[in-house]
Amino acid sequence: MATVNVVIKHGPKKYDVEVDTSAPGETLKYQLFSLTGVEPDRQKILVKGGQLKDDTDVSKLGLKPGQVIMMMGTPGEGGGAIVRPTKKVKFLEDMTEAEQAQQAGATPAGLINLGNTCYLNSTLQALRSIPELQESLEKYEFRNAAPSGSQLGLTNTTPGADITYQLRNLFRDMSKTQEGMPPLGFLSALRTTFPQFAEKSKKGPGYAQQDAEEAWSQIVSQLNQKLQIKESGEGSSAEASFISKYMCGELSSTLECDDPSAAEAGEEPTHSKDQFLKLNCHIDGQTAHLRDGLANGLKEKIEKRSEVLGRDVTYTKTSKISRLPKYLTVHFVRFFWKRDVQKKAKIMRKVTFPHELDVVEFCTDELRKALVPVRDKVREVRKEEEDVERARKRRKRNPVEDQTPEEKKEQEKKDKKDKKPSTSADGDVEMGETFKTDAEFEAEKDAALLAAKKELNSLIDPELRKDDGANQSGIYELRGVVTHQGASADSGHYTAYIKKTGPKDPVTGKVGPEDGKWWWFNDDKVTEVTSDKIDALAGGGESHSALICLYKAIPLPTAEGVME
Repeated sequence: MATVNVVIKHGPKKYDVEVDTSAPGETLKYQLFSLTGVEPDRQKILVKGGQLKDDTDVSKLGLKPGQVIMMMGTPGEGGGAIVRPTKKVKFLEDMTEAEQAQQAGATPAGLINLGNTCYLNSTLQALRSIPELQESLEKYEFRNAAPSGSQLGLTNTTPGADITYQLRNLFRDMSKTQEGMPPLGFLSALRTTFPQFAEKSKKGPGYAQQDAEEAWSQIVSQLNQKLQIKESGEGSSAEASFISKYMCGELSSTLECDDPSAAEAGEEPTHSKDQFLKLNCHIDGQTAHLRDGLANGLKEKIEKRSEVLGRDVTYTKTSKISRLPKYLTVHFVRFFWKRDVQKKAKIMRKVTFPHELDVVEFCTDELRKALVPVRDKVREVRKEEEDVERARKRRKRNPVEDQTPEEKKEQEKKDKKDKKPSTSADGDVEMGETFKTDAEFEAEKDAALLAAKKELNSLIDPELRKDDGANQSGIYELRGVVTHQGASADSGHYTAYIKKTGPKDPVTGKVGPEDGKWWWFNDDKVTEVTSDKIDALAGGGESHSALICLYKAIPLPTAEGVME
């Protein structure tokens, strides 16, 4: 075995390493892993010709005794010295059902259809996709007293009739299994609180099918009244509604008479502010995209009496969003009452919707002014990330042929640097221009990207920064879709599509990258599907079409440039 002793410089530290020149580069990387704690795939070792790779032939590097080699890289999560695990390794077959359900990649629990309850099952799966809601429900305790000013339908006499308490229990039980389970307790509480969901079927025995959007609205309304959370801030004891903080937005509206004679008679437009729990996507003959439907929903005609004119006239109510919640619910208004058949018919028109939704154009001027700098910087940072990742993949796949013209030019400069320095006529060595290595070039790009993320954080509006339940960029990502199949709300079938989250580290609690796939909840049957299935939910017939879309504000980096 031919060996050579070299010095590895890693930051301020130096290591004397005996390198086996007959072994590949991967062997040296594992040697350095044991010394520095930096995993092999995170190491950047600078050698002649560029960066050391796993399959590099070390014997051809021409290493000399005492030669100093630079290494870059930091330990990843769980990096550091190799130590014996503190916890005993537990195999899957030895785990309880609850432990298996909490493993990364475990199939989530479905909900058994109890007879026309698919509308409820799909709604509950969409609500369960909100992690902050699950965390808040865990802290909820039943109180045998209705809050002051409670609305009709808020039944609090027993735990069995408390929707919020039953939802907490259901979500808790669902987290402990991968099997389908019946939502008996919650369904009983829902029917006790809202008797319309206990309506019997007119076509046969059992209960009637219901509208998932109505179930969503009633459940969210109850949570808005019952589920209180502590306000953020040191020493704060104040409480606020979970729904108001995370799922409730605000509209600033102007109501103006369409008849010019009203303005001539001195009638002024009226202004108001109203909270909303969902935005409606109104569908007409020209609606082809979600944006069109949202624009329709923010402008409506109202028939009412004008005191100035002394008669009923038409008014136009124009609304702009003045607060965007972290979670935005969008309702596709597909059902309308058809008098001739006395039931809710369905609008079959195809309406596409995006995986990423930008709603800045629908906001007030004041809110738009706060959101635009952040939104534009997000797009800039994303482009930088894509460029860096694309360049890395190119170099890894084929470091020469796949280089861009700029990269080839940089490579030529480096090649010149590797040549022996020329000597002038008087015998002095001419100092040539120095150029960056691939690793140094990548490090610069990473540093620039980190600086851009820090700048992005600094652009967040101070008032929006205080409101951690609001959207601070105006951009949303799609997280859940409740769908309907059929021709009317009183029949057909409801399902839910929920985007998969990244695997969660059981030790640090940090969530890893997502794989872009979705869970399809068809009652107790749960299937993994690709994102193209979501694009097929635009409608256009009796097949599955989106009824409710749940959007979440995109994550923004911290002041340190780290994505949470």
